[in-house]
Amino acid sequence: MIFLLVSVVVLGAAVLCVTSRRLVRAALWLVVALGGIAVQYLLLTAEFVAWVQVLIYLGSVVVLLLFGLMLTKAPIGPSPDADSGNRPVALTVAGASAVALVVLVADAFRGEVIDLDAPHGRSEAIGQSLFTHWVLPFEALSVLLLAALIGAVVVSRERR
Repeated sequence: MIFLLVSVVVLGAAVLCVTSRRLVRAALWLVVALGGIAVQYLLLTAEFVAWVQVLIYLGSVVVLLLFGLMLTKAPIGPSPDADSGNRPVALTVAGASAVALVVLVADAFRGEVIDLDAPHGRSEAIGQSLFTHWVLPFEALSVLLLAALIGAVVVSRERR
């Protein structure tokens, strides 16, 4: 029951994040959505993944996003450039994608039982998987985030 309640809050925050016309408010709704996902990880007894969610996404990515907004001098108030006028098309594509995702996941895991005592969300299992199978994507992501930060600094500099 708590999982469903948190899911509704996350879904609402995600919708408000992508429909907000104010960039800072959209970033704050993103914080609520990512925090709710961390709560869901805690409910699934994946404590390590929940704390990684909090530290990496809430602590780093959102702060990087807010710094990018500040460095590029994005408008704080309502920004008419944030709305392309394609809301009906976007809503149709988002709805169709959500339905397809739910149908695919429900079909793929029909009859599966999640063993919450298994060590899937524990730090030892995640570290073993991360440093054996996912080293290259992990490092590529860190280089991509560094390039985004350098790009924000270059864009924010005044031309002389």
